[in-house]
Amino acid sequence: MAKKCGRPAKSADQVDSKQRIIDTTIDLIRKNGADYITVRNVCAAADLSIGTFYHYFRDKDDLLMYFVRETSFESCSLKTPLNKIDERISELYMLLINRYMEFGLDFMKSFYTAGNRSLSAYMSEVEGQFEPDTVMARSEREITAAQAQGIIKKSANIHEICMDICTIVKGCVLEWCLMEGNMNINSALQRIINLYIQSYLN
Repeated sequence: MAKKCGRPAKSADQVDSKQRIIDTTIDLIRKNGADYITVRNVCAAADLSIGTFYHYFRDKDDLLMYFVRETSFESCSLKTPLNKIDERISELYMLLINRYMEFGLDFMKSFYTAGNRSLSAYMSEVEGQFEPDTVMARSEREITAAQAQGIIKKSANIHEICMDICTIVKGCVLEWCLMEGNMNINSALQRIINLYIQSYLN
């Protein structure tokens, strides 16, 4: 959750102000791309003061992180059993992908770029570790549990597997964007992760 700082909004309905910032950001990303997002541009389009913005978000990157951090992956429940670890990991990542897709193709194409520093920071590691509560951290926990149960080979490097899977996911999302959404991303993701995981299964 974003740390509150700055002056509180003057509006009686502060929740509405935060939602207006979020809705405006989605609209601006769809129209102009993630690179267009600045505190000033968002506030101008939302007709809100910069002080109101800083009450809810620390900066532009904190705002963009909202879109990837809104779902808690540490506590989310998965339906696929652990012994089908490839399908379970696909299900996990589809929670994130479906969240993106709710905003539409134009949002995805503009948000999922190398220039989006918040996305790059989220979909990576810091000093060899994934940040807590991220989809990658949950993926590592799931595959570690599968290894403990003898599903994954003991010799397998779990962290490396998780990094590779994250790369696979990025590729599938990019391909979905390039194909203008005319691709069954869930099916493709399951198929590729299944092929990748096979060599690590006992």
